[in-house]
Amino acid sequence: MQRFDLNQIPHSPWKNGGGSTREIVCFPPGAGMDSFAWRISVATIAQAGPFSAFAGIDRQIMLLDGDGVQLVASQAGIHHALQPRWQPFAFSGDVALDCTLLGGTSTDFNVMTRRGQWSAAVQVISAEHGSLTPDSPAGLCMVLDGRWKAAAETLLEPGQGLWWSPSQPLPKTLTLTPQQTGAHLVWVSLTPSL
Repeated sequence: MQRFDLNQIPHSPWKNGGGSTREIVCFPPGAGMDSFAWRISVATIAQAGPFSAFAGIDRQIMLLDGDGVQLVASQAGIHHALQPRWQPFAFSGDVALDCTLLGGTSTDFNVMTRRGQWSAAVQVISAEHGSLTPDSPAGLCMVLDGRWKAAAETLLEPGQGLWWSPSQPLPKTLTLTPQQTGAHLVWVSLTPSL
C-alpha cells in the first residue's frame, strides 16, 4: 500500500502547452506510455486542444474542479460535457477527442487501463455509505471532500489517498472511515481481465 498527496506530485507540462499532468501511479512500476497495464493521474486543462489517442486503452475521466470541458469526437458519436464534477465518463482511448473549455481552467481525474489486461470501476463514495474495506487486487482511493481515517494513525485530507497493487498489497484489516458528514472520496477498483 502506498500513500500519496496530490499537492506533492510534480506537474509534467504537455507537449502542446495546453495543460499538465500529475501522475499518481503507473503499473507496473517504470512502465512507459506504450506498456503500462493501468495508470491513474490528475490533469489540469488550461486551453482547448486535442486529447491524445491511446490505442488499446479504456479511459475514464471525471471533473474535479473548474468549469468543465466539452469532449467531441464526431466520428465516434461523442459529444459530452464533462460537468458537473465527480461524474465519471468512460470512453475508448482509441478515439481522438477534441476538448473545448466551458469556462476557465479545469482539473480532471483520469484512469486508463489496457484493454484485455485490466478493467476499472470508478465511483464516488459519500460518508453516508459508511466504512469501506478494499477488496480488489489493485486500486486507488483519493479524498475529494472532508476527512477519512485509513488506520489508527492515518488521517486523509482532500487530495490525499492510497493506492495498492499486486506488488504493493493492502493490509487485510484496512478500512476507510469517514470522519464527518459530507465527506467524499473517489474509489477505483482494478481487476485483471480473465
